[in-house]
Amino acid sequence: MVVFDALERQIVAALQLDPRCPWRKMAAVLGEAERTVARRGAQLLESGAVAVVGIRPKPAVVLVQMRCMPGTVRAAAQALSQRTDTTFVYTITGTGDCVAEILTEPSHIGTVLSDELPSTIGLRDSTSYPVLRYFRTIRGWRPEILTADKAEALRSALTPDSGILVPRQELSRQDNELLDALCADGRMSFEALGRRIGVSEATARRRSEWLLTNNQVHLRAIVEPAAFGLGVEALLWIRASPHQVEQVGKSLAELPTVRYAAAIAGDYQIMADVTVEDMPSLYRFITDSEWAQNAAGVDVSILLDARKRGGRLMRSSS
Repeated sequence: MVVFDALERQIVAALQLDPRCPWRKMAAVLGEAERTVARRGAQLLESGAVAVVGIRPKPAVVLVQMRCMPGTVRAAAQALSQRTDTTFVYTITGTGDCVAEILTEPSHIGTVLSDELPSTIGLRDSTSYPVLRYFRTIRGWRPEILTADKAEALRSALTPDSGILVPRQELSRQDNELLDALCADGRMSFEALGRRIGVSEATARRRSEWLLTNNQVHLRAIVEPAAFGLGVEALLWIRASPHQVEQVGKSLAELPTVRYAAAIAGDYQIMADVTVEDMPSLYRFITDSEWAQNAAGVDVSILLDARKRGGRLMRSSS
């Protein structure tokens, strides 16, 4: 596993704030030479240690926790990760073996849950949790790497973590081609985007910014938390009374430890993905945090392997 040095951490943190941040601006804010930042940043992207990709949001999102037949967990996770509608696929400890987030259309949820997922290799049974709202998505995760003034200087108004589930709009062929290009490489230059779809650089810039502003594509920097020295990742399945859900969710979203938090329908009210240095840190996070005072109960699943993050297939840790 790659572990970032101090400059690499700052570069990746900058990309989390603005996935399309120019190297020149990044270097100026970080107080480093532009050539050095550009070289080190390009190396991180080329190596796959960090990837800037996009996801086309859908108005319906569901978390699926699967239990598998003995010996089939890896195969099931691989099958789920190959689906184009999954954003993340994790194998975990606990009563479930695998968790996936699926983005789809409301009219298609029944088909996905009743017809498609039951045919997943090795599946014994599953539980689905529709997402009601996000408190934080992966693109809103901000480890405490940069000072507040540097973070503010790097933050982009085009890539906020709104957490809103918005319907997709009817788009032109060129806009759809732009979206496909940004999903594959979120840092593709406007010049290259223009050449790819046959428009001017100015048009590519204007339409890309419109798509980002209107939540038609979500850009994010994908990275393994362990590269930041965060060796333990856990999913928290949280129970809370109805009048406490919003408070607990917002409290979680304010913490740099939390990568993801969503209100869900089912036996639990919130699912959160947290990253910490070690098990004692996880214990303290669960037992001695402000949000926990308003939670009625918490079940914890330790993440064993991430087969997919942010819509991107990851290298196997095996």
